[in-house]
Order: sequence, then C-alpha cells, then structure tokens
Amino acid sequence: MTAETQRRSDYDVTNRINTTDPEIVSEAVCSIYRNLYQQDTARNLPQAFTDLARLYRGEYPGFRECDTDYHDLQHVLDVTLGMARLLDGCVRAAGAGTLTERLFRLGIVAALYHDCGYIRRRKDTKHANGAEYTTVHVSRGVEFLEEYLPKIGMADLVQAASRIVHFTGYEIPVDRIRVPGPEFRLLGNLLGSADILTQMADRCYLEKCYDRLYPEFVRGGIARRRHRDGSEEIVFASAADLIFKTPRFYQGATKRLKEDLGGCCNYVERHFGGQNLYFEELEKNISHARALAVEGNIALLRRRPPRTTEGDDESGQPQQQLI
Repeated sequence: MTAETQRRSDYDVTNRINTTDPEIVSEAVCSIYRNLYQQDTARNLPQAFTDLARLYRGEYPGFRECDTDYHDLQHVLDVTLGMARLLDGCVRAAGAGTLTERLFRLGIVAALYHDCGYIRRRKDTKHANGAEYTTVHVSRGVEFLEEYLPKIGMADLVQAASRIVHFTGYEIPVDRIRVPGPEFRLLGNLLGSADILTQMADRCYLEKCYDRLYPEFVRGGIARRRHRDGSEEIVFASAADLIFKTPRFYQGATKRLKEDLGGCCNYVERHFGGQNLYFEELEKNISHARALAVEGNIALLRRRPPRTTEGDDESGQPQQQLI
C-alpha cells in the first residue's frame, strides 16, 4: 500500500469516511437507509446524529462532555457506520421483510447511544471520569434512551431499545437478554457484532488500547478485580500486558461473534459485495499484537490516533512516539 493510499487513522475501513465527523457519518448512514428502503428522507436519523454530537461535546442539557478517550465520539460513529452496513447486508441477504425501515432506524439510534452511559451528568460530583462507570455504563445508557426516544417519536420502542444495547456489554449474558421478539434479538446481535468488529478493525486499535483503554480499565476497576473474600486478581498488570493479551481476547471475541451473536458479522459481506473489510483490518491488528507479544517491544506501536476529547493520554506507562 502506497503512502497515497495508506489508510488514515481517522477514517473507516474503506478509507473513504471520516469517522470523527458526525455530519459525514450521518450522511453515509442516511444514504444507506434511503437506498435500502427507497425513501426520500431518513426521518429522525439526522436529528439523532445532531443530538449525539451535542451530547459528546458537552452541549446537551444536563450532561458534561465525553471524557473517556477510548469510548469517544469516533468509536460510536464507527460502530454506527458498521451497524448500518450490517443492517443493509442483513436485509439484502434475508429479504426486505426481515427488518422494517423503522427497525433499521431503531438499530442506528441504539448504535449511536450504546455507550452514552460513560458520560457524566453535570450534577455528578462523586465521579472524576466517565470510565468509573465502566461496569454499569450500559444500564446508564438505557436510562438515557428511556428519556431520549420519546423526543424523537420512538416512545413505543423504549423497552426494545433498552434490551438491544445490552448486546454490546457484559452486564447480562447474551442468551439471558429478554427481547420482545426475534426481530429485536436480530438487531441486538447485529449491534453487538458491529461493536466488536469496528473497534478491533480501527487502524489505531492497539495504540488506543495502550494509551486509552488501559487507563479506563484502571479507573473502572477492570484492570484489578477484587473478590468477595478480599483477595485481588490482577487482570492486566500494565498497558503493555493488555496489548500482549489482546490475541487471547480475540479468541473470546470470535466465539462471541460466531456463537453468542449468531454469526451476524458475516452480513457485512453482502454489503461489500462478498468482502469483509472489517475482518481483514481486524486480523492485521491481531497479527501485529502477536508480533508485539513475541518481541515484547511496545515501541513498535507508532500510530497516532485522532483525538475527540479534551483529555490526555496518561496511561501510567512511558509514552511512545506515535506517528
């Protein structure tokens, strides 16, 4: 790949869509919707994107701006774009009656707001960073959607949405998530798949894990796990340890994609005409992680991820020169 065609760090797997720009991603998603359902407008989807941008920038009433560097605006926009492609591939593969246009829009809104539970309310004086909500962020996101969906004409889908977003988290095992009907389980499987595929296919996935995800794990109590008997388990000893264990995590993610989430990740191939660009990019990252583990050399992480928050990259580890 030449320098002219090298994938940019703020672009999607096609290297055509800037995933840090809500307006650009909104147009891409709305275009998929219009083409799939032969609609002139995308109804409430543009509004949902506008409100999301306000929420993550601290302009939404009652909320602070996003301060989780890994689970940031780029992440949710990338997941939402991936969700639209999976929805498109699913409908085209299984038939127009699989998911109505209204359910497509619900899937997109759920993708947009699936991680909004990391964002702190302005009245919150107890927590210093949204990452402290890591273990309960999905439930907090459900609370936001219960307030938000009626504002965009989807009050009747609140219950379904509150279940769908749980497919992106680990608060409830996938097989125990109760949904109103099989079409909503399909939406949940697609959303959970989009969340895994897009973040692991991010060009700067490993750099983000090192500089951004590990600090979130520390703040959220994930890096070290306390047991009821008072003992402590070290899950990730350092940011480098997280990187070295990424290939093992991928094994679990593959099982979740293919078994727990019903293999819905494969629908993206129909959207791309037989190619799964997400898996291609994802496997490049995992191969690089394996090489890093063998070499034991974190200095090989050289890419510089785009920033959409005002935070800093303090991982508690020596910073690398990223390019």
